[in-house]
Amino acid sequence: MKILVINCGSSSLKYQVFDMDNESVLAKGLVERIGIDGSRLKHTKIGMDAVVTEAAIPDHKVAVDLVLKSLLDAKVGVLKSLDELGAVGHRVVHGGEEFASSVKITPAVMNALKRCAPLAPLHNPANIIGIEAITAALPSVPQVGVFDTAFHQTMPDYAFRYAVPERYYKEDHVRRYGFHGTSHRFVSARCAEILGRPIEELKIITCHLGNGSSLAAVAHGKVVDTSMGFTPLPGVVMGTRCGDVDPSVVTFIAQREGAEKTDTILNKESGLFGVSGVSADLRDVEEGMNKGDAKCALAYKMLTYSVKKYIGAYAAAMGGVDAIVFTAGIGENSATTRQMVTEGLEFLGVKMDYSKNNFRGEERVISAPDSKVKVIVIPTNEELVIARDTKKMAF
Repeated sequence: MKILVINCGSSSLKYQVFDMDNESVLAKGLVERIGIDGSRLKHTKIGMDAVVTEAAIPDHKVAVDLVLKSLLDAKVGVLKSLDELGAVGHRVVHGGEEFASSVKITPAVMNALKRCAPLAPLHNPANIIGIEAITAALPSVPQVGVFDTAFHQTMPDYAFRYAVPERYYKEDHVRRYGFHGTSHRFVSARCAEILGRPIEELKIITCHLGNGSSLAAVAHGKVVDTSMGFTPLPGVVMGTRCGDVDPSVVTFIAQREGAEKTDTILNKESGLFGVSGVSADLRDVEEGMNKGDAKCALAYKMLTYSVKKYIGAYAAAMGGVDAIVFTAGIGENSATTRQMVTEGLEFLGVKMDYSKNNFRGEERVISAPDSKVKVIVIPTNEELVIARDTKKMAF
């Protein structure tokens, strides 16, 4: 069976095609600047160079049509007919409290997604548009929604509720949801495989560190807490997001700047970028730090310190920890970050072997053989999780 996995943003569409007989990727690509001048498709058939097609792409329906055309292309395509597509899986950012697992797309599910749209106004509408575009192009092909929030729905109420008046939870669904759930789910399961133990026996802290970052406490296969909240803004310091701040800081800035500007400041002008004044990209901040830039050094230390604090908190919440996992762009590729985060965690039972840490993008145990707590780098694969769920749920 061949499965198409789609991740729609407001002006973009990422995709991969999997052969689920061996879970191999046949093709992948990105449509950029949908509805904006300069739109284009970058398509790669695995084993060949990428092909870039510049074209007017006014909406997601046109984007989907262009993707399907590329998949059927005689030279760079991977399908002889669209009938080869068994199903389509969609990354959906927010499932609210309605979805604790992946689901087959039905009219009732679409209505629920629209109800969840106010919880993720920048993401869910784009996800819905992508589903509707596939429905128009492939009306008979089953579709599955896989939610970023679903894996976190096992959190107990004392972890997901906020200490605000109950009416905001009952009427407006204000609570901790958490994000990056598909990634946390993949790497925690893979961690158990690496350790050769059932996940039901393990206490794992997963650190998804990228431009957007979150940690999750996974006890016995279930999330008991996660660092992002009602939105992806809180938690650790990120590329442009502030992470945890005193709520009164928000109202203080809002009184000066207004609510809309404050939202922009905290989501797009803060984090590494706001502190360093240089970049939201950790590589640039690290370069500045190494050249003696004090602001870059401070930004880097704030990020790693915030991650370290959450690791300590989640070890306490679970009553111990068996493994700490690093994943995503920073977690997989930044040896400096991994070292700065793990230094000082000896009291938890972490014993590092930093001679193993100087690498990028590989699956590797970087703790010492006799470390009580294993520290592991695991490249994430959210698309494969979506493809697997789609195969399971589509029929």
